[in-house]
Amino acid sequence: MKKLNVLFILATLFCSNLYAQNSNFGKAETLMVLKNAKEEIKKRYYDKEYHGINLDEHFKKAEEKVNQAQNTGQFMGIIAQALIDFDDSHLFFMPPPRMDKKYYGIEFRAQGDGVFIYAVQPGSDAEAKGVKIGDRLISINSFPAIREKLWVLKYLFYALRPQPALRVVIQSPDQPERTVDFNAKIIAGKQNIDLMNTIDRSNYTRERQNEAHVYRHQYEKLGEEIFIWKMPQFDLIEADVDVMFGRIKKCKSLILDLRSNGGGAIDTLKRLVTDVFDREIKIAERNGRKELKPIVAKRFAGNFEGKVIVLIDGDSASCSEVFSRVMQLEKRGTIIGDRSAGAVMESMHYSFQLGMSSIIPYGFSITDADVIMSDGKSLEHVGVTPDELIIPTGKDLAAGRDPVLARAVEILGGKLTAEAAGKMFPIEWVK
Repeated sequence: MKKLNVLFILATLFCSNLYAQNSNFGKAETLMVLKNAKEEIKKRYYDKEYHGINLDEHFKKAEEKVNQAQNTGQFMGIIAQALIDFDDSHLFFMPPPRMDKKYYGIEFRAQGDGVFIYAVQPGSDAEAKGVKIGDRLISINSFPAIREKLWVLKYLFYALRPQPALRVVIQSPDQPERTVDFNAKIIAGKQNIDLMNTIDRSNYTRERQNEAHVYRHQYEKLGEEIFIWKMPQFDLIEADVDVMFGRIKKCKSLILDLRSNGGGAIDTLKRLVTDVFDREIKIAERNGRKELKPIVAKRFAGNFEGKVIVLIDGDSASCSEVFSRVMQLEKRGTIIGDRSAGAVMESMHYSFQLGMSSIIPYGFSITDADVIMSDGKSLEHVGVTPDELIIPTGKDLAAGRDPVLARAVEILGGKLTAEAAGKMFPIEWVK
């Protein structure tokens, strides 16, 4: 079984009680959570072989670690690690929500074989201390920033263990590495999170990460020829997808920008496929414990018949990857950009709580199906390789250039410089 080698020391590194608001979360509570995790996996996990893991032995070892732990942070790390060990993109622990919100003022993503800063919030301490767009991220608080393990890093710092300050090792283009310390913006208060209102791992982490800026569907038209849709996640109901295509049909070509789109609802995926094909499409088979129906997009009269180009990157995950691969396999569109995340499974979220008078909510995301494309292959840990590989450099980011979008427009016969493309969909920070 393939295992993650980074952050396996999660539990031992939680040496301060970072969940002080949940001071009642002790050994007994941790053992209960582990018990529930084991039961849910045993009952619901799609693979009866559990990726080769012996459940009894695996959770017994986790329970033994609990006896060595000393604070809530360590307890949380033990629970999280017990699920991370399955190396499954959609199987994870959803820890209790925090009362304090921490905003780092930076956004980073996988790009090529590295990780780069692609946004810095104006007025943030990160900006004041000299963190810049286009900097390559080498490490955060001594944890290496590696593309293949980036989701674990984000899960750690945004969902499981938010920090009041970060020490990053970064490198600007053509400059030596440097170490920068900066503080997070901390907002005290009650945080209400519906643990059932998340779709997959990327969106779960984003929910905790990106309250600092707005995620909304945006679009631009280049004359009457090209429609560009910046789609941040698969969160639209069918009627809203159709409304968008009502606008798109007025143009001859569509550029669907799924970069940094972590996925979302299967119903949105199905409707999107329906609106770009003139026939019924079997999107994928679903392999689980029992026989499952395939994911099918029904035929819809009045579909968009123009050319389609899909943009993806290393943060494009789940439904974004499935849609892109369908477009490739059916030869309906061209995919350009960077290789996608390789995080494609189907899961459900289950909520629990501890306590009576003082409630501690938590939950699990449990994978119930592997998604098999029409070529008989899974995208998990593989991702989608673009038809045309275009990876922006750190210099491109620093200069505000977007060569991927510019190239898509060029393919469709339009004209848009990389500099103009980079200004088209700026991050909208919450003030």
